[in-house]
Amino acid sequence: MRLLLGLGNPGPEYLHTRHNVGFLFTDFLASRQGISLKREGKWEAEVGRGALWSQPVLLAKPLTFMNRSGLAAARIANFYRLEPSQLVVFHDELDLPFGSCRVAKGRGAGGHNGIRSLMEHLGSRDFVRFRIGVGRPRGELPAAGYVLSPFAPSERDRLEQLFLFLEEGVQLLLQRDEKAAMNLINASPAWPIEKGL
Repeated sequence: MRLLLGLGNPGPEYLHTRHNVGFLFTDFLASRQGISLKREGKWEAEVGRGALWSQPVLLAKPLTFMNRSGLAAARIANFYRLEPSQLVVFHDELDLPFGSCRVAKGRGAGGHNGIRSLMEHLGSRDFVRFRIGVGRPRGELPAAGYVLSPFAPSERDRLEQLFLFLEEGVQLLLQRDEKAAMNLINASPAWPIEKGL
């Protein structure tokens, strides 16, 4: 079984912000694949159990706020006796332009507080990450304010196409392995923007 974990902040005020792109992609997968997410108080997360492409999975969104994401992840992993290597994380990445993504494993937190929390609570960095590019702010807007700002309307229109592409990567990861997902996703410099979608 794999735990597919989207990172973000709970609450309607954060729903369509860049920092919540991990939540948005998790909701996209759940909707497309018919998995219902339900609030689980003991884990401080929304969790759904099901199968993606015949592979058993848990989909989860921590409700602990970004900086404490590892707390919920560790509780779920401990309950199901999952190793860090069975975790797949979807999160925003400032160092990648919008419309791009990179799949990585074993990297440092790179300044991302949600990833740092996961590493602290799991005691490991041995998990797969879909680093979904949100770009960096232009001008003098600080990064902290930028990630909490909503996507522009033009960007929101493109998210579904990006998510469809990322879904292909998740399918390869589950049916084959992370290397197959990396070969697909990491070979694309900035999709779907470069395809003009």
